[in-house]
Amino acid sequence: MTLATSTALGAAPTEAAVYRILLIEDDEGDALLVEELLQDTGLRYELTTGATLAEARTQLAARAIDCILLDLHLPDVAGTEAIAAVRELAPHAAVIVLTGLSETQAGAEAMAAGAQDYLVKGKVEADLLHRTVRYAVYRSQTERATVEAQQARLHAEENARLERGLLPQPLLATSTVTVTTRYLPGAERTLLGGDFLDVVEGDDGRLHAVVGDVSGHGPDAAAVGVCLRIAWRSLILGGHHGNDLLHLMERILIAERGAQPLFATCTLLTLDQKAGTATLHLAGHHEPLLTTGDDTREVAAAHGIALGIAPSLRDWPATVVPLPPVGALTLYTDGLTEGHNGTDAGRLGVEGLLTLIRSLPPTDPAAHVDRLIKEAQALDAGRHTDDLAILRLDWKHG
Repeated sequence: MTLATSTALGAAPTEAAVYRILLIEDDEGDALLVEELLQDTGLRYELTTGATLAEARTQLAARAIDCILLDLHLPDVAGTEAIAAVRELAPHAAVIVLTGLSETQAGAEAMAAGAQDYLVKGKVEADLLHRTVRYAVYRSQTERATVEAQQARLHAEENARLERGLLPQPLLATSTVTVTTRYLPGAERTLLGGDFLDVVEGDDGRLHAVVGDVSGHGPDAAAVGVCLRIAWRSLILGGHHGNDLLHLMERILIAERGAQPLFATCTLLTLDQKAGTATLHLAGHHEPLLTTGDDTREVAAAHGIALGIAPSLRDWPATVVPLPPVGALTLYTDGLTEGHNGTDAGRLGVEGLLTLIRSLPPTDPAAHVDRLIKEAQALDAGRHTDDLAILRLDWKHG
């Protein structure tokens, strides 16, 4: 039997859906009977036929199918193996098995193997076929929606667990610094990536902060990010700072990444309100932004190499930055600057980011950060899919 495609419209005006049906039947007489029954069902449908699994594979590769009417005795496959084969080729299509009068157990076995329903040849009437196709497609769509909802729930739960590791609550005691943090995964419904941040106030009143970015995306990068964030907090509370701290974080990164070629960039910041200074260590990361009065600029700071690239160097120079009595420091990952600037070719970059910040109306820190992210995302229009983490520290002292 040669492959053929035909379209038939049933008479019932209430049937809005057009069912895309694939009939896999090697007996020409049985196939003709099914086609005639379909014409009497009142369904709106598009029918494609094939006599073998090989022909069906060609059809399924060429077009989407809602429902497969499957004979269990084909020249190239038979029984439950036929069901498994078509389910693999079209996992979202409803499968209705066509059994013979003598196959008393075939229907139940077919449904156990993954078919939505079965029909016995010689006992099928148009009304029965009508109901069976409609309900089989409905069940298939419902099962698919249930699976997608379950996957979305698992994604949300996994994100929540990762978020607790990557984005903890700041550990503050007496500090008057206002801490604002934001994190956005690179694409909708994706797991959090390897960006991380944290803020801890030391016993001496100095405020310590970190923003980092593990290369790559997905659970592996996120797991390493969690390890580095937890390690940073533990080491800070243990009294480690500067080069010593970064060296220990690098050792942890190398141990946790295994055979994966992961590296991490980060900015360490120690804010001393009494001295009116901020001490920076940059490990392959860009400079933070300093807001003073009505202006924002990039802080000039010395650079060191990213963690995990050249472990033997162990050189991350410190930069001490004098702070104004009132101001803010913003640390961020490159997901904020690597997005598009409103054009297909151009990127926002640091200069574009500064221009955007200067265009925003004055408001409280949280609203300012939210507005900044919103405007940057509007310019990018969904073309860039990197993660984004922002940490802003606002202070006011005498």
